[in-house]
Order: sequence, then C-alpha cells, then structure tokens
Amino acid sequence: MGLYIATHTPYERPLPRAWGVFAGKAGRKRRQPEPPAPFKGNKMINSLSEALAQRGYETLTEVQQAVTAPEHESADLLVSAQTGSGKTVGFGLAIAPTILEGDTFGPAATPLALVIAPTRELALQVKRELQWLYAGAGARMASCVGGMDMREERRTLSRGAHIVVATPGRLRDHIMRGSIDLRDIRAVVLDEADEMLDLGFREDLEFILEAAPENRRTLMFSATVPKMIANLARNYQRDAVRISTKDERKQHADIEYRALNVAPRDGENAIINLLRFYEAKNALVFCNTRAMVNRLTTRFSNRGFSVVALSGELSQNERSHALQAMRDGRARVCVATDVAARGIDLPNLELVIHADLPSNSETLLHRSGRTGRAGRKGVSALIVPPKARRKAERLLGGAKVKAEWSAAPAAADVRARDDLRLMENPSWNEAVDDSERETVDALIARFSPEQLAVAFLRVYSEGQSAPEELGDAGAAPAPRGKFGPGVWFSINVGRKDNAEARWLLPMLCRSGDINKDDIGAIRIQPAETFVEILKTSVDGFLQTIGTKMLLEAGVKITLLDKAPDLGRPDSNYKGKRKPRHEEREPRRDDAKYKRKPRNESPASQEDAPKGKKKSNYAEAIPSKKKPKKPSAKNKGKRRKPST
Repeated sequence: MGLYIATHTPYERPLPRAWGVFAGKAGRKRRQPEPPAPFKGNKMINSLSEALAQRGYETLTEVQQAVTAPEHESADLLVSAQTGSGKTVGFGLAIAPTILEGDTFGPAATPLALVIAPTRELALQVKRELQWLYAGAGARMASCVGGMDMREERRTLSRGAHIVVATPGRLRDHIMRGSIDLRDIRAVVLDEADEMLDLGFREDLEFILEAAPENRRTLMFSATVPKMIANLARNYQRDAVRISTKDERKQHADIEYRALNVAPRDGENAIINLLRFYEAKNALVFCNTRAMVNRLTTRFSNRGFSVVALSGELSQNERSHALQAMRDGRARVCVATDVAARGIDLPNLELVIHADLPSNSETLLHRSGRTGRAGRKGVSALIVPPKARRKAERLLGGAKVKAEWSAAPAAADVRARDDLRLMENPSWNEAVDDSERETVDALIARFSPEQLAVAFLRVYSEGQSAPEELGDAGAAPAPRGKFGPGVWFSINVGRKDNAEARWLLPMLCRSGDINKDDIGAIRIQPAETFVEILKTSVDGFLQTIGTKMLLEAGVKITLLDKAPDLGRPDSNYKGKRKPRHEEREPRRDDAKYKRKPRNESPASQEDAPKGKKKSNYAEAIPSKKKPKKPSAKNKGKRRKPST
C-alpha cells in the first residue's frame, strides 16, 4: 500500500493527506470541475477563477499571466511592473497554490500569508481586493495598519485569520507584543517594496522577514528595482525569478506626458487653466510641501473647484472622508504631497499635475502611475518655469519617458474646449421627454431662438471658473510700472507678532484672490501693518474675504478712510535736500585731534636734554591707569615684578 503522489497543476490539486491511502488503492485521481469559459486556458484554482469571472474579467493582464505561470508556482519572485497593471490580483493568484490545499481554506488559525504595504490606504485597498478574490475559498482576512485600534486588531488575530494585510511598523509592533504567530507563514508579499524603503521601513522589513519561517515564499512587487531592492532580494529571497513585464519596459504607454512652459508668476494660473481645459472626473495635484498644499487648496476653493487636500497632518478618518468624496463625485480635485498620496486608488483619475517637480525620476513615475490604469488613458502634466527646465529634462530622461513640450493652455484654448464640449454634448440628439414638453413649449412661445441660445450659454457657463490670462513663458518679466491710486487697509498683526512682508503678501493674494501687482506699499508697525491695495481691485478683494474681514484664523483686516500717518517728514516740502553728511555738524576739530605723523619729532622732543630719548608715543597714548599707592602694611617693601 503506497501514498498517492503526483505532480499537479492548480486544477489538479492533491487530495488531503487523510485520503491518500484510499486514493492509492483506487488508483485514480479525483475529477476536478471545469474552469469557467473565460479562464479555461489558464491554470487556476476553481474558486478564484469563478471570482474573476463574476467581476467581469475576460483575460488576465501580462503581469498576472507571468506570476501565475506553472514554472513559477513555488519560486520566489521579484516583479517590476507599472502601477495599475493588476499587481494586487496578480500576487493574490500567485500565492494561491502555496496557501490553499484544495479549492477552499480550512478553519482559520494562525495566518498562512502576509501582505505588507507601505501605507494605510494601500493596505486597506489590498485587503478589499483579496476579499472578493478569496471569497469563494472561505478566506478570513485581518488587517494591521497604523491609525487603527490596536486592541481590535489583536482580538481579530486571536480569532484566527488566513491572510493578514499590514503596514511594516504596526506589524512589527504586533510581532514584538506576541499578538501574531508567524510559525505557519507560507508566503510573504511585499507590495510597493521600493516605496517602503523610501519611507524608511528597511529595518522593519528586515525584522519581519527574519521572524518569518525560512522555508516561506517571498514575493516582491515594485514599480522600479533600484539597488536597495536588489540587495533586499539577495538577502531574503532564494533564487528569485526576475519578472519584468512588457508594460514596465515601455513605461506608462497609456499616459500622455506633457511638459508645460510657464512664466515664473503663472504657475498657479496654469494649473487652473489645465483643470478647466481637461475637466477631468478626478484630478490629482502633487506638491512638495504641506504649505503648498494648503495654499493651492484655498486658491482652488475660492475659484469654485470642488477640492480636497491630503497631507500628513490629517487623521485617518479625515483622509478616508477626502478619498471617499473623490470616489463618489463630491470632490473633483485632490491636492496632496507625495507621502500622503502613496497607495491611494482613484478609478476615475484622468489627470495628474506636478505643481512642484519631484525630486527624482522614480517619484515622477509613482506620481504619474496613479492615472492610466487598467487600460484607461491619462495625462501627466509638469509645470515647468524657466529655471526648472533642466531639472524637468533630467527627470524625464531618467524615467525614460517622452513628453510633449508646449505652453500651458491659454484662456482662449480653454474657451474653445468649452465650446467643443458644449457642441458634442449627447443631449442635443436626445428626444424631448413627455415631462419636459410643457416647459419646452412655453419657452419656445415666449422667447426667440437667440434669447434661448444666450440664456442657455450663460447658464452653462455659470458653474465654471473663468480661465486665467497667461503671460509669455519666454519673455523676461516686465518691470513694475507706477502704482495707481490705492486704498489703505490695516491688519491686526505687527512687528511684535513677527509680521513680515514675505508671508503677508501671499496671504493677501490667496485670501483675497488678487495678485502681487494689486498690492502696493506694506508698512509694518509695532502693533499693526498698513497695506495699500489698488483701487480697481478693492471691490473684488472685499467680496472674496467676506463680511467678517478675516484673512486667516485670527488675522483681521480693516478698511481705512484715509492714508495712515506713518510719521514721515512733511510731504509738502519740494526743495532739494542736502546730503546727509552735510546736514550734521562735525564731531571733532580736525586740527585739534589730528594725530602727528611718526617721522616728525614733537616740539617737546627738541627741548629734551641730550642723551635722553623721548618716545614719540609718550604724549599720544597717555596711560589711563594710575599707579597703585602702597598700603601702610606693605610700605617700604619691594614690589614683585608683574608676570
């Protein structure tokens, strides 16, 4: 009597060990059900194939086909593929032969697989993807991510889980506290491994990989494979198979790269025109600093865009609400920093704008990879002022992508695009509904065709922000002309509040929706600051800041009836002032205090007795220190020479 042993594909799984004897006696294999039609040619576990078919998958992407190849079934993998190429489903399919013994899981106990992601958003997104993929297999999922209740995570782990999705820092905490048992781990997946190293998780990853069993499978997925990733793979993988898909080699073929030359002062205006030109369902604007995120968010909100912000200062609940607003259409523009945007998934993201150029080519690819996913088209636009031209060329060359260099969309281009969208609207070809017939007849009877067209055009344009007029990107900035008539305002911060023009000026511009040319003199006083604003811009400025007259929290501005008294000299004096050195009186009599030259002997020296030479400096530098009188105690004693 012998055990049944056979090489198998995922559709020809071995029987459970308890049935091995009977299988050997019978001398025949158990018949496996046929896979659904769309995946009949793919060797895949039946429960996963059914889940894919229910989600509408007809074929697998290239990276999914590569990682599920039969020859890679038990191998460690180092995979590089573009962001959005289906990597999550890919590694979910790749680890299935390792963690599943049949079509379904047994009772949940200690985890069988770990999936590690760099951010909370990406970890929760991976968990959602794996939940529907393994739903038919009866998988129990658990997550361990920062920002969530650690006690609830411990309770979930104690109840048992087949797959755990985690962030590096939180998973290490659970391991050190003994909340998770890794002795049965069969597969470890590092998703976006390069991003985790960029965020400083190298020590955490090494700790986790050393705590996992040595006979596990280790799968690393990364958009790029820099030297640090190669070193990590060499230390913690066994004869890893390197997979580089065609999608990764051709670098974001579904993304149109545009490099836009803008004048130094037109960066923000160019972004507004870009948003209006494309009118994307979702747009993501990347900034390098939190201050820039706040600045652009305020500016876009004032211009009528539905916008949310993502930065490190937000709580997990606030971040979730912001992303949900983007997904359900309540917000259309998201302004974010690189770290805050890592791992977010927006299915309708059509436009990525680099308000600030990234620091390296890998970051450029990560940013741009948020769009153009799953066969959809996307646009990645770089805002390039004249001084940043060489940096932009270096970034594009390092990323091995070609960009179309051009000027940013002008106001005329935006209006032409609006007219085109209006004329191509499908509503023109739709029949009049019965519920609309009465109103349509009343409008036709009352107004002429021209009146109807004008009214429709105005209503259509009401909810849209007006495009900005842009200057010539190649022209030198024109010198500022004479400031016209202005109106004075008072701000309730002064020198004692560390008020400075370098932060007052941008605050006035973004709060009042004006530019630097609309602002004249800024006079900072001890307790307040006086600002002069161009008279023609005052009405719009007051309307924008509202009746509360608040620029920012605690900073209030007040309209003045007249110019402030700054304590200057009488402005009616029309004469020519004397130079400052002529106005003051001489401090010394030159003849009296003029030092005598060294080569001339003083008169007193001529009268000196012969044989006794008098120093030239004896009178010029008299000693101010008077000799100390000896005390009665030391009188008559010889004084010791000073050392």
